[in-house]
Amino acid sequence: MPNEVVAHLSDGTLVKGVSLDVDPSRPVFHVKVPNHDVATVKLADLKALYFVRTLNGNKDSRETQAVDPNDPRARGSFPLDVEFKDGEKAKVLINRFPPKGDYFFVFPADPKSNNIRILVNRAAVASLKEAPK
Repeated sequence: MPNEVVAHLSDGTLVKGVSLDVDPSRPVFHVKVPNHDVATVKLADLKALYFVRTLNGNKDSRETQAVDPNDPRARGSFPLDVEFKDGEKAKVLINRFPPKGDYFFVFPADPKSNNIRILVNRAAVASLKEAPK
């Protein structure tokens, strides 16, 4: 099943499109961009890869930064505050803390977020702290 993705690269570049081959254990993946070209993205160049509901998003949306204890995704998860080296901050959920490996998946704290899940490059993270529940 194809995934709509937005790749945020460490240099600030965005690559938006559809991908079928994202695998954190492989060094590259491919994104079919809207003009039907295929971009090759190196995991090492990523800040984070956002798996999204829609590529258009909603710039006016303000995500909830609190974890709803009734959210089924919160059961067995750890709330985290992530700060990237570029200053972006995110409240997320993770299934294992601390995460293992150079790349790890998190989920936005807001279940209504346009982001479904996020693949984070640990090298792009300034701090990763367990947040209060």
